[in-house]
Amino acid sequence: MLPQQVTVETLEKGFLINVFSKKSCPGLLVSILEAFEDLGLNVLEARVSCTDTFSLQAVGGENEEQSSESMDAQVVKQAILQAIRNWSESTCTDEQD
Repeated sequence: MLPQQVTVETLEKGFLINVFSKKSCPGLLVSILEAFEDLGLNVLEARVSCTDTFSLQAVGGENEEQSSESMDAQVVKQAILQAIRNWSESTCTDEQD
């Protein structure tokens, strides 16, 4: 498993999401964005760097249609961690083929 740091803070309308890994992670951004989509989060603002390390700072806001189901930061964090695990497993499988 890659050394990574994932933090999610609740904002007035949405979440501040930070993901950091000491290695560049091709394809990880796509997995995380798919997790946002699955949760119904819109990316309102994002900064990404994936040169030598992987760093994502994003503000995600809930879709208006889904705001009746209140989401908390822990749910968002778990979804992102699951996306990282799924990405890691698929990357390791690809490398072995």
